[in-house]
Amino acid sequence: MTPQAVAKALGHGLRSTRALHGGDLSEVLLLELEGAAPVVLKRGPLVAVEGRMLQALAQRGAATPEVLLIAEGALAMRYLGPAGHGSAADWQRFGARLRALHDSPGHGYGWPEDYAFGPLHIPGSGPADWPGFWAEARLLQGLGTLPAPLARRLERLAARLPDLLPARPHPALLHGDLWQGNLHVAPGGRIHLIDPACCHGDPEVDLAMLGLFGRPPAAFLEGYGPLSPGWQARRPLYQLWPALVHLRLFGGGYAGLVADLLTRLDA
Repeated sequence: MTPQAVAKALGHGLRSTRALHGGDLSEVLLLELEGAAPVVLKRGPLVAVEGRMLQALAQRGAATPEVLLIAEGALAMRYLGPAGHGSAADWQRFGARLRALHDSPGHGYGWPEDYAFGPLHIPGSGPADWPGFWAEARLLQGLGTLPAPLARRLERLAARLPDLLPARPHPALLHGDLWQGNLHVAPGGRIHLIDPACCHGDPEVDLAMLGLFGRPPAAFLEGYGPLSPGWQARRPLYQLWPALVHLRLFGGGYAGLVADLLTRLDA
């Protein structure tokens, strides 16, 4: 849909459009409307799936941009305003809300729809046990695109996952791509989840991703609460998948990160 068509579908005229930062895998535009608050328009082949993920997160109580329109190739959302940084209290509240999201009941692992990061396919379904799902639907995806030595190390590691991961952890609703760039601190300090790649799985997946390219403030973990014993040993396993995603999407600059995580896992 064109920006003009989206504005019309929302019942308003279009005043202007401008590109927003964050369009690596989808086009992202800010639409200034006549007589209404600004709207963010994302366009791409799978943005409708993203919209349904945002709605699922919101239904479980997470703060997300309000979804205004889902159409083929187009997703319109309420604009949250310029991003801020958040106080310690904001991060503590966010930690508590993320824990509540993770504690909500789920059924099985995966997601009802397949997804993708650009050319990288993300299956929604996989084996019923968690180690099998993490191996088949995540770590081994796109194996043939990797350098042969890394691929062999991944295969050896995947075979060991039943000994390294719990067989059936609580299937939490995960954001699925929870690095700090996908947290938007709106004016007023409330931290919103954006750009999800949802999945039901071990809640430690989200926490590991949040600590891969940075470290959230201590107040976040205070709000989130205690982690399960052994989380330190599992964290590199859960960080390995986003590291592989970056290697496949953005090139060899991430090969060292992948190799380091494999070394930490004795693979």
